[in-house]
Amino acid sequence: MAAEDLPSEFDVVILGTGLAESVVAAAFSRVGQRVLHVDRRSYYAANWASFTFNGLLTWIQQHHEESQPEEVQDWSSLLEEGEELIYLSNSDSTSISNLQVFCFTSEEDEEEGLSPDRPNTTEEETGAGDEDAVKETSDTESAESKEEETKEKPEETADGKEEEEASRTEGEEPGAGQITSSTAQSQSEPSRKKISYTQLVKEGRRFNIDLVSKLMYSRGSLVDLLIKSNVSRYAEFKNVTRILTYRHGKVEQVPCSRADVFASRQLSVVEKRKLMRFLTSCVEETEEQQAYNGRPYLEFLSDQQLGDNLQHFLLHSIAMVTEDTPTEDGLAATRHFLRCLGRYGNTPFLFPVYGLGEIPQCFCRMCAVFGGIYCLRHSVSCLLVDKDTNRCKAVIDSRGQRISCSHFVVEDSFVGADRKRVATPTRFVSRAVLITDGSILPGNSDQQVSLVTVPPIAAGCPAVKMVELCPSTMTCMPGTYLVHLTCQSIGSAYEDLSPLVTRMFRTPESHNEETSPSVLWCLYFNMADGSGLEVEGHDLPSNVHVCSGPDGGLGHEHAIRQAESIFQKILPEEDFCPPAPNPEDIIYDGDNTSSSTGGEEEEKEGVLEEEQKEDVLEEEQSLQTEE
Repeated sequence: MAAEDLPSEFDVVILGTGLAESVVAAAFSRVGQRVLHVDRRSYYAANWASFTFNGLLTWIQQHHEESQPEEVQDWSSLLEEGEELIYLSNSDSTSISNLQVFCFTSEEDEEEGLSPDRPNTTEEETGAGDEDAVKETSDTESAESKEEETKEKPEETADGKEEEEASRTEGEEPGAGQITSSTAQSQSEPSRKKISYTQLVKEGRRFNIDLVSKLMYSRGSLVDLLIKSNVSRYAEFKNVTRILTYRHGKVEQVPCSRADVFASRQLSVVEKRKLMRFLTSCVEETEEQQAYNGRPYLEFLSDQQLGDNLQHFLLHSIAMVTEDTPTEDGLAATRHFLRCLGRYGNTPFLFPVYGLGEIPQCFCRMCAVFGGIYCLRHSVSCLLVDKDTNRCKAVIDSRGQRISCSHFVVEDSFVGADRKRVATPTRFVSRAVLITDGSILPGNSDQQVSLVTVPPIAAGCPAVKMVELCPSTMTCMPGTYLVHLTCQSIGSAYEDLSPLVTRMFRTPESHNEETSPSVLWCLYFNMADGSGLEVEGHDLPSNVHVCSGPDGGLGHEHAIRQAESIFQKILPEEDFCPPAPNPEDIIYDGDNTSSSTGGEEEEKEGVLEEEQKEDVLEEEQSLQTEE
């Protein structure tokens, strides 16, 4: 939508399309608020986004280019009496740093190729050129376009009616909101031929590579919100099928469900009984457990006489905490893990097909269905503040239009450093993204989705969480696996994670046996940890609300809690994300105008409310997954 076509008044203006901002937008739009949602980027989800391989190469190149600071325009001519301007930041370069790219596969079919024996640290420049060459042909490929139709996104210029028709069409597709076996069956057998960089670029649209690596706890706040709001209909999900751990130089499967424990060959009969007895005792808090409050969880496990095997599994793979974590926190994490078991499969986790970047887009679509207006490549330059009340009266967009609003929600990267409250130094998360030619632990099925927990491999090294995705998640091409590694930063991402990559995978620097999967291509980068940001107490007007970026946790609790907090501050009497009606249940104005009496209309409304309540239960059942 062009700037001159934008309405001049909204209830809420939101800048940034990350997960928290997108949930806030959907919640406000759902209860009838007029919402304008803009982002200066050309894609949805900000640092929560998913990219095709070619799109990721472009993103890398943009971050490597030295961006010239934009000239700050003077909008003081738009001021009215008693107002002042607060300018927003026009750069978020501090949230991503230390990008390093390596290509370990051959460049066949390329006249000017890179040596397959040495890493390439300037791959983003080569990749950008390949991307332009591929785009001209890939758009006409029917197989590729089918995937694009399936992965539908909110339109940049959306009004309520157009989006409602779109949602009606999608809602009637068979299998919407469910995982069917056809997804896995449609994947071709992995090719044994060495995959080249040229193939990765040509098949780039088969990849959906997340900037953040998280999983959805089956009883976590995000899954509960997806079910409650009916947003789950816009996405599909797969079970995480295995919990693995790296120990003594080998990858082992962690038995976590009752069936896994008794089927495990890694545990003796005595260990199986001890583990089941301990997990049963964890469900309820006891006086014995309370006596260990403030003491390390590892000490508590040792005193339970569980043995090294079970202590390792419980500490690193079930509770997923460190050795010095207090006992009360370790037990709380263990209980949460156990509560999530069995809801959708033998592990506590789900993963969205096409990647995590789908989730913010699902909430954006819900907002658009209920009348929200979206503009990408569009931003807010400054705020107009009433000096007397210290409230934001209006915003001025990047094209100079004055837009009145009651509340303004903004991603923290748009807030200038001089306006932020800095309580602690910024924390960072180290990330690595690998494309490999095989699974870290081959099994009977090539459709495994695995979470691998890796304790510190040496003193001073961080604990690492690894998520390995197979082609049936629609995040990588057949014959490859997509591996995400995440840890709290100690140094650069390369310094933190490359020693582990060298140990667990085959690269030119490693001396692994032939059974280890080879790394074809990898990316390292650091990302600001949103959990360390103070979003309260900034030097901003009282009706300006700040959302932080992704945090370093495995789940989504931080972002959902932040979104709900902002909504409750603004509309404390309203329900947060009430269920959206099914498309076939919507009654448009003008329908049955001549035959319906007032009493009949009230009766229909009552029936619709009852159906909406039943939809919550039905949606939970429809969120079925494929192991």
